[in-house]
Amino acid sequence: MTEIESTDKTPRRPLPSPESATATERPAPMARLVGVDLARALAVFGMFAVHVGPAPTPGGGVGDWFLELASGRASALFATLAGFSLMLIAGRFEPKTGLAGRQARARIVIRAVILLVLGSALAMTNFGGAGILNFYAVYFLLALPLLRLRARTLAIIAVTLAVVTPQVAYVTRALLTGSVVHSIDSWDPIARLCGVGVLDLLLLGLYPAITWMTFVVTGMTLGRLDLSSGAVRRRLAVVGPAMIAFGYGVSWLALRLTGGAQKIMAGMPAMNGPGAMKDPGMASGSFDSPVGGGLGGPDAWGLLAAEPHSGSTFDLIGSLGIAITVLLCLTVALERLQWLRRLAKPVIAVGTMSLTLYVGHILVILALPGEAATPPQSASAGLLLCFVVGATVFAAVWSRFFRRGPLEYLLNSATKLANRVR
Repeated sequence: MTEIESTDKTPRRPLPSPESATATERPAPMARLVGVDLARALAVFGMFAVHVGPAPTPGGGVGDWFLELASGRASALFATLAGFSLMLIAGRFEPKTGLAGRQARARIVIRAVILLVLGSALAMTNFGGAGILNFYAVYFLLALPLLRLRARTLAIIAVTLAVVTPQVAYVTRALLTGSVVHSIDSWDPIARLCGVGVLDLLLLGLYPAITWMTFVVTGMTLGRLDLSSGAVRRRLAVVGPAMIAFGYGVSWLALRLTGGAQKIMAGMPAMNGPGAMKDPGMASGSFDSPVGGGLGGPDAWGLLAAEPHSGSTFDLIGSLGIAITVLLCLTVALERLQWLRRLAKPVIAVGTMSLTLYVGHILVILALPGEAATPPQSASAGLLLCFVVGATVFAAVWSRFFRRGPLEYLLNSATKLANRVR
């Protein structure tokens, strides 16, 4: 992560500029970014839970509650933190301009290309469209025009996306027919190569950019905020829980007052969305299912649902509320509780090499018995524990000798090509 060292050894100190005076009032960025790393680690563990953990039992205990919480929300937290990371490249509090800004954008483009290649390669395996890396590539490219915007403007864009894009996505999917989808994919080289093409990345996939950019732009907003500020923390402490209450509470109430809950449950077995037309095997309930396909069907009731991956406004708001609350709580806790930071150090290491561990856990899943596009036949709490412990031990040991994870090192080396931009 970012390290800042003082190199001024002269006895005289020049008068600080307003910008430097503001900077000196802030604690070292490392204190704040540790919370981001820990949040990213929890997102990785949450995705482990979705991919190799047992199916949660309704009304179960704490373990079942965690599994239910991880479904959809872990990937949403992951996407939100991706937006935060973009601000680390483009400039946290002040956007980079001039040559630095051009090189920052080049780094993001290089990362996007690498993630698209890596994600497409994983999509060619039995894991299918359940991977998120190729979707990340699209998010990064779509975020390029927003890199120089202020936090307030980014927040307004995020709210607009949350309110508008689910409805636009629903209408667009409703207008698509199976023949149109097949025609587009037949001309799409990415779809022909790995089965997850531009149409999936933008609209029909598990993490479609049309709605998931809401998470990314919100993460960019958080990246522009000073998380060490008491005023910012107090606002987020209100906004996060309020979004959770609104997203899930209003959805729950609306579905029961209108009878939509019964309509959704009745329509679950029939998956009539365009994604199902692409792959009839999806109707059997595989993990790689079209977004909202099992919720809305031919009706619009899915727009009121706050279920994971429903892509509704309520789902976006509720998931973002969880992401904001998790990031805030971890940041404050690690700052105030030194013993917690020491105790969580191995888990924090997981967050610093999330790309390596995410790709690694997919490769391990592919080696397990059973279909890899769904949780394998051996999925269980024991298997989940093995993944979590294994990832933590690997990250803790690796971080003692190397600053970055294996894939993070390769990605960082590749982005050095951006230094040639003039």
